[in-house]
Amino acid sequence: MLGHHYTHTFLETAVASMNAGCNLELSYGMRNNVFMHIPQALAMGNITLQMLRDRVRPLFYTRMRLGEFDPPAMNPYSALDLSAVQSPEHRNLSLEAAVKSFVLLKNVRGTLPLRAQDLSGKRLAVVGPFADNPRVLFGDYAPVPEPRYIYTPRRGLETLPANVSFTAGCREPRCQQYSRAEVVGAAGAADVVVVCLGTGTDVETEAKDRRDLSLPGHQLELLQDTVQ
Repeated sequence: MLGHHYTHTFLETAVASMNAGCNLELSYGMRNNVFMHIPQALAMGNITLQMLRDRVRPLFYTRMRLGEFDPPAMNPYSALDLSAVQSPEHRNLSLEAAVKSFVLLKNVRGTLPLRAQDLSGKRLAVVGPFADNPRVLFGDYAPVPEPRYIYTPRRGLETLPANVSFTAGCREPRCQQYSRAEVVGAAGAADVVVVCLGTGTDVETEAKDRRDLSLPGHQLELLQDTVQ
């Protein structure tokens, strides 16, 4: 609210938030965040002790239900490790969710899906800054992934019975330095080209907006070079 000029100080923001029913602040790790001013607001009479208790109660009730205050031996989640989280059952469910969430905007001449039996002996090129860079595949507020469980487009496509080649064209999503010769060479020698483009957190995240929806850097040029 402070950034949008609805309030003028952290103290005013804390009071307005409490009055609106907000009981949890997503702070930036600063010592002087908004809800650190609640004691001052209480001392000045801007909020009441009963209001403070009403806001705090559901927070601790939720934490108690999650078992945060129980001994670890009583919390079944404490025993979970990667063998459970990354079990075949859970990984298959993740794969199913990914397949069912794809949005296909255009499918000229039924190009998709790529069928393994149709790719035997074919040359498949994977190009673009998102083709084999695990770091840029995760968006804002994503968990810290375990590297061995990350399947980049290149890694996934290499499981097909095709002769797979790869070139990034540019190392990062900003794509300031672009190797046109590498992309043209890879695309020209392939029967099928998979182009992996986008933005990623290097280009846009919360509080890092863009003025337009254009592909960053030379990415559009990269795309055009693959279809010429």
